[in-house]
Amino acid sequence: MKLDNNPSEKKDFWRDRPVFVTGGTGLLGSWLVRSLIDLRALVVCLIRDWVPQSKLIISDDIREVVQVRGDVCDQALLERTLGEYEIQTVFHLAAQTIVGIANRNPVGTLETNIRGTWMLLEACSRSTTVEQIVVASSDKAYGDQANLPYDEATPLQGRFPYDVSKSCSDLICAMYAHSFGLPVCVTRCGNFYGGGDLNWNRIVPGTIRSVLQGKRPLIRSDGSSIRDYFYIEDAVLAYLLLAERMHDPKVVKEAFNFSNEIQVTVLEMIQRILRLMKREDLQPKVLNTASNEIKHQYLSAEKARQVLGWRPSFSLEEGLSRTIEWYRKYLAS
Repeated sequence: MKLDNNPSEKKDFWRDRPVFVTGGTGLLGSWLVRSLIDLRALVVCLIRDWVPQSKLIISDDIREVVQVRGDVCDQALLERTLGEYEIQTVFHLAAQTIVGIANRNPVGTLETNIRGTWMLLEACSRSTTVEQIVVASSDKAYGDQANLPYDEATPLQGRFPYDVSKSCSDLICAMYAHSFGLPVCVTRCGNFYGGGDLNWNRIVPGTIRSVLQGKRPLIRSDGSSIRDYFYIEDAVLAYLLLAERMHDPKVVKEAFNFSNEIQVTVLEMIQRILRLMKREDLQPKVLNTASNEIKHQYLSAEKARQVLGWRPSFSLEEGLSRTIEWYRKYLAS
C-alpha cells in the first residue's frame, strides 16, 4: 500500500494493539484489516456471513485474524468480545450498504445499520479497555441538500431508507459521545471504489467486468447523478489516521468528511474507465430504472485538512488505474 503521503503513519501505535473490526468481509473492512495486519496489530473480526468471494477470504488474510462469528446486533457477544480480547480500538464498518437492497428490505437495513450501531456503542460503554471507536457513516446521511458541498455542519436529513439509516446511526454516535463521554468519531465518505468490491451492480466493478468481457456497461440510473467517488486505499489511510489522532480533544467525538472534493457524474465515471481501458467503443446502455437516489452529492474535506492534516494520496485516475489492474488479475484467475 502507498503510505508515503500519510502525514501520520504511526507503526508503533498499532503494534500489538488489540483492534476489533466489524464488517471485515466488506470492501473497506478487507483493505483495513490487511493494513492493520501489516502494522502488526492484533486484529479481531466480527463475521456474520461467510462470504467466499470477499477479499479478506480469497487473500487468506482471514487466517491472520481472530474470527468471532455472530451478528452486530448481539450485544452480549459484543461485550464478550471486547472484554475477552481486551480491545483498545474499534472500527465499526458493519452495515447493509446497498441502496437497492434498502429499498426492497428497509427493515433489515434499519435493523443492521441503526440497532447494530447502538448495540456496539452500548457494549463499548461497558468496556474498561476501549480507547477509540471509529464509526463509518456516509455522505448519504446528509440527505438531499440545496447547498453543496456538504460540510460537517450540514444537517443530517436522510429521506430514503438507506439514507435514513445512516442519519440515525450518525446521530446515535453523537448521543453516546456527548451524553455519555464515549470516545467515538464518525467518518462520512462518498462512494468507495477499489479492488475487491464484487457487488457487480456498483458502477465501477460492474463497468470494469463488462469491459473485460467485451460487453457494454449498464447504467441503472439516467447517468446524470453526481457522486463523490473515494478510492479505498485512501479511505484506509484516513481511518487509521483518525484513530491515531483521537487522543486530541479537537478530534475525539467529532465527525469528519473524507473526499477528493471533485464532482463526477455516473456517465463521466464510466467514460473515464472506458478511456483507461482503451475501450471507448463500448458505450454504456442507460436503463434509467434506479429509484430513491439523491441527485447531486459531494463533500468538503476542509475540516480533515485543517484538524487532521489529512489529504488524499491518490487522484481519481490513479485510483481507477489500480482498481482496473486488480480486476484484470482477479478475473483472469
